[in-house]
Amino acid sequence: MVKGRKRQLPSKLDPFKPYLAQRWAETDGKVTVLDLYREITTRGFCGHYSTVRDWARRDLPRPEGFTPIPPPPSVRQVTRWLTRHPATLTEEEKLHRKAVLDHCPELASAAEMTSSFAEMLTTLGGTRLPNWITEAADANLPGISSFAVGLHSDFDAVIAGLTTGWNSGPVEGAVNRIKMLKRQMFGRASFGLLRKRVLLA
Repeated sequence: MVKGRKRQLPSKLDPFKPYLAQRWAETDGKVTVLDLYREITTRGFCGHYSTVRDWARRDLPRPEGFTPIPPPPSVRQVTRWLTRHPATLTEEEKLHRKAVLDHCPELASAAEMTSSFAEMLTTLGGTRLPNWITEAADANLPGISSFAVGLHSDFDAVIAGLTTGWNSGPVEGAVNRIKMLKRQMFGRASFGLLRKRVLLA
């Protein structure tokens, strides 16, 4: 059986497409899609901007020599570029990271503070923590500054975590395993059976 083409469903944009094509031709493609969206909105279009944008990208002819502007990076991409070790980034990712930081001095400061804190974590350089807290608090970066101030509430424990090789990973793992067993047995068995499963696990 040969499948036919998917039937094109009617769109709210259909009545406005001739006007959009005419305006695009009149301006030789120099009018922005946002301007077109605003124009048809005043003429009764009640759809979303993304509908106009997607149709324009797909159906409107491009002027000769037109080079589309690449979309901006997502928040997840930028976060990954800033939190990963620079040595693990590809050359393309390093260029993107540099371009983002050049456009936003606040983000460049946040990246520097994040990298210095990550270095303390990996090298157990907790002796530098007081200076880092002072610099982070003075940076006036909402997320990082509040995090730095919050470290004072358990300062000794944070210093110990950043200077010694001990950690609570095994204990946390055991607690998570017990919680998993508890969830599995909830409403199905008595405390005695749950206790036996925990001990055997």
